Amino acid sequence: MLTQRIAQQSLRRLAASQPGLASQSMAFKKSAAPALIMGSSLQARPVTTQPIKPSDSYEILVAQRKNRPSSPHLAIYKWQIPWILSITNRITGSVLSGAFYIFGSAYLVAPLFGWHLDSASMAAAFGAWPVAAKVLTKFAFSVPFTFHSFNGIRHFVWDSGKAFKNATVIKTGWAVMGLTGVSSLALALLL
Repeated sequence: MLTQRIAQQSLRRLAASQPGLASQSMAFKKSAAPALIMGSSLQARPVTTQPIKPSDSYEILVAQRKNRPSSPHLAIYKWQIPWILSITNRITGSVLSGAFYIFGSAYLVAPLFGWHLDSASMAAAFGAWPVAAKVLTKFAFSVPFTFHSFNGIRHFVWDSGKAFKNATVIKTGWAVMGLTGVSSLALALLL
């Protein structure tokens, strides 16, 4: 215990007095501590470098990447509900936020371009569509919304530390899929 304290104190003194030498000696911690206690100095080997052009460094990087093994994760693993729903949750979140920003921006600039995006114009245009087109459009909008909502509740439960066992994750995943299908269909069929 005493030798460890002496080694720590000598390393601290060295770091305070000579920061460059201390950083070199940290790599050789086990061999450096006895040398510092005894008072002998450490040998350091200088590193030699060569200046290269950025284009040459990029070519070296490309050559190194060609030798890297690629992970066959998509080819060898069995598709599982947790990671399928995780990917789908990210996609639906991106679709919903992208649609929100695009429509919001279009709504703000509509008066400048003479577009009619007010509620009355949109309701009249949507009301003129055939019933099948209305149902399909509402279903296309309701699926990402309901899925992302139900899966978000599932993630909030996980954040509280509950329902995180493998069997429960799989059951809640299928429950989210079922609730998404039923609620999306119900929302699409509301006329």
